[in-house]
Amino acid sequence: MTGYSDRINHALAFAAKHHDRQVRKGTRLPYLTHPANVAIILTRYDQDEDTVVAGILHDVVEDCVRDGWTRETFDERIGEKFGTSVLETVLAVTVRRVDDEGNELDKGEQKSDFLERLASAGLRARWVCAADKVHNGSSILADLRRTVDSDSVWGRFSVGKDGTIQWYRDVHDRLVALAFDAPIIGELRHVAESLERYR
Repeated sequence: MTGYSDRINHALAFAAKHHDRQVRKGTRLPYLTHPANVAIILTRYDQDEDTVVAGILHDVVEDCVRDGWTRETFDERIGEKFGTSVLETVLAVTVRRVDDEGNELDKGEQKSDFLERLASAGLRARWVCAADKVHNGSSILADLRRTVDSDSVWGRFSVGKDGTIQWYRDVHDRLVALAFDAPIIGELRHVAESLERYR
């Protein structure tokens, strides 16, 4: 079972630096709580260190291309510090804002592109994708259970309630269609079904 390592500690420090001052949507929670929870979920399923490190870093490229950092710089830094396997996994689960030809993608196209690219993603990337959605979806459910105003939760998302609920179902169904039958799929299915009860 993956436990503490200097490399995992280094990944958390790297993520903390680049997610600095970011908070979770609609909360005051430091953004780092999300990649840390993704890592915990992956460890719970006994995933290897490269997968856990990629889980910690999975949003760095997508969320942190700012402050003079370019996408290429992040790619290079992650590859140098954490290895090619981690970099490939992170890139496979990074939502792209432009396609291979440099055309900008709207929100719907970004989601379609992400689902399509899962077909060529490695097993580690599929694990990180599933763990990411398990944590995000579970966080939404926890917030819905704590509030009397569910609109305040759904209002965080540009695609609204129905679009958000559908996204979790789409990711689950895509992973199943790709024959990703790891044990975490049951947990992701439960999250998707629990969200669907709020339709």
